[in-house]
Amino acid sequence: MPPAINVSRISEGRPNPLGATWTGLGVNFALFSAAATKVELCLFDASGETELERIELPEYTNEVFHGFLPDARPGTVYAYRVHGPYAPEEGHRFNPNKLLLDPYALSHVGDLKWDHALFGYTIGHEDEDLSFDERDSARFMPKCRVVDPAFTWGNDRRPRIPWERTLVYETHVKGITKRHPLIPAEMQGTYAGLATREVIRHIKSLGVTAVEMLPIHFFLNDDYLLNKGLTNYWGYNTLGFFAPARRYARTPDFAFAEFKEMVARLHDAGLEVIMDVVYNHTAEGNEKGPTLSFKGIDNASYYRLLPDQKRYYINDTGTGNTVNLSHPRVLQMVNDSLRYWVNEMHVDGFRFDLGTILAREPHGFDDQSAFLKACMQDPVLADVKLIAEPWDIGPGGYQVGNFAPGWAEWNDKYRDTVRAFWVGEEGKAADLGSRLSGSADLFDHNGRRPWASVNFLAAHDGFTLNDLVSYNDKHNEANGEENRDGHSHNYSYNYGVEGPTDDPEINAVRERQIKNMLATLYLSQGTPMLLAGDEFGRTQQGNNNAYCQDNEISWLDWEWGEKGERLVAFTQRLAELRNRFPILRRSRFLSGASHEVSGVKGLSWYKPSGEEMESADWDDPNTRCFARMLDGRAQESGIRVAAHDVTLLLILNAYHDAVEFTLPESSDGVAWVRLLDTNVNGEDEEEEPEFPIGETYTVTGRSLLLFSLKRRRRSRREQDAAPPASLPAMQPRR
Repeated sequence: MPPAINVSRISEGRPNPLGATWTGLGVNFALFSAAATKVELCLFDASGETELERIELPEYTNEVFHGFLPDARPGTVYAYRVHGPYAPEEGHRFNPNKLLLDPYALSHVGDLKWDHALFGYTIGHEDEDLSFDERDSARFMPKCRVVDPAFTWGNDRRPRIPWERTLVYETHVKGITKRHPLIPAEMQGTYAGLATREVIRHIKSLGVTAVEMLPIHFFLNDDYLLNKGLTNYWGYNTLGFFAPARRYARTPDFAFAEFKEMVARLHDAGLEVIMDVVYNHTAEGNEKGPTLSFKGIDNASYYRLLPDQKRYYINDTGTGNTVNLSHPRVLQMVNDSLRYWVNEMHVDGFRFDLGTILAREPHGFDDQSAFLKACMQDPVLADVKLIAEPWDIGPGGYQVGNFAPGWAEWNDKYRDTVRAFWVGEEGKAADLGSRLSGSADLFDHNGRRPWASVNFLAAHDGFTLNDLVSYNDKHNEANGEENRDGHSHNYSYNYGVEGPTDDPEINAVRERQIKNMLATLYLSQGTPMLLAGDEFGRTQQGNNNAYCQDNEISWLDWEWGEKGERLVAFTQRLAELRNRFPILRRSRFLSGASHEVSGVKGLSWYKPSGEEMESADWDDPNTRCFARMLDGRAQESGIRVAAHDVTLLLILNAYHDAVEFTLPESSDGVAWVRLLDTNVNGEDEEEEPEFPIGETYTVTGRSLLLFSLKRRRRSRREQDAAPPASLPAMQPRR
């Protein structure tokens, strides 16, 4: 028997804010539903196992059911039952037998236990999802917990790192710390573990300014994965957009507080916190998925349904459903969630999974969509970093370079071009030139800057850098899908042996190729993103889709070995160079035109003969060795700054064999100073050796070099005769 209904203690309350809000005098409950006929608030004991009573929310204002319960407090455990028509063909799937989570819940109690009772229809019925299931799902459901959001932040301040100085480190809260030998066992795999001094010190040494975490919103483990002994490791299966995942907390009931403590510690170290967020779909799946929250609260509002067959879902995500951001209340929920994480949890930015969906209206992708407009005008969201994954599987889903000004975007063209060039594919030189220069062909419009291109070579989805040079083919057998999952075209190459080998020659070229790609990443214009572990050669054993591998395949192994030590030292050298030379992270797009004041070109390209490249060289499919020269005398402002007045020469050679490269002439240069050579280990290299102007340098096959120009010291007479820097329009009064 259901518990007795009690209405004597509840008053009408307010329709806003949505969710369960502790006022200091009680809790206001407010739930949006445009088509429901009644909403019952269900109260549970502290464990969430016993339903104590049901209270009907007494008021309905502007499509919001609401009520105020004066004797409710932080810690109160609750959920909802929502009444209304069960008419799947009209888009409605109300079923009060199914306990529903509050979309605005800030914390949860318990875990989901998969059972047929979780489904609004009767599994196995001949009418499938048109049938109606009367079993109570409460004992299989997690519950919501009322939270007092108060937290002593102390002097916490957002680092506010400028975009042009940003370097992103993509990682997983559990994966980065689970095997760390210096982290106490009880902290491994937790928010607290990520915030330890040992982890922070390593991250900072790589030049990283922002930690981007894979999803930490409350998410579920898929039933079909659990049946195979696997789990949803990545977390792209969200069910609650306001609550941090309990699984990464030492004390699950206090996950929200532990998350805040982690943010505060990362901020203390000068690191920004970026969350990977999944607002494009939920864990409820399609018409045959479970009824856990949104589907039972207002299916027709929360999800995009086929216009002429509302029983079925539009599936632009490949997960069964698509969140309907064209609905104002759904759009409000997403923006409320984003503001909550900024204001209450102090995060510094977001990476939006399948971001194209968020900008899609019924007519298709729109760079002036309601969501993009809402973010642009919002004073809270306009002040944080917004990064789009600019593609999905829907019509017109590939939109790299087409998001609104103010947004950054994952640039997969950069990933594929750099990979293809270093693996030796023909005809990649011209495209690589664009990618090295911030992908102006994609982003140089509407006042956008090079930082809008988030350059990456590896991410959670795909091969690690080590596996990219160790495997020709994916090896996803551990996923239980007969190796059918994951991308098959990865621009990877094993150099003679599939997987690990003791062959020193193969290992040498593999290590050099990793260094080549790391150096390309750090020395390109744009915003670099490094996948955690690539700096020491992490492997996933050839698995390029480790979404379900919550084990040693995905967890970082901190026992690096000699190779790992060399790669970490090399990456730290790259970080030092990127920090030393601001010309490597310019805030404006590079130009090959002569500067109006200095008369020099800021960007030039050279072929091995030492001559500037011409159109025919770019068009030649066999061009695999060339150089980029950046001249710091051509500043975008026209004002010469001594620290910027440097010329850098980057040579890339993707040929298998060595190339004799003539170091370009320079009228005021004395010598080229070698800063980097991926064929020379740091311990074998003298401190920045010099090479004469015009000398021929032997560039090893499959290698990258960086030089700086040592200039001739000018006499006082030459300095006095030099053209002045551009002057301000007005002189200040004295």
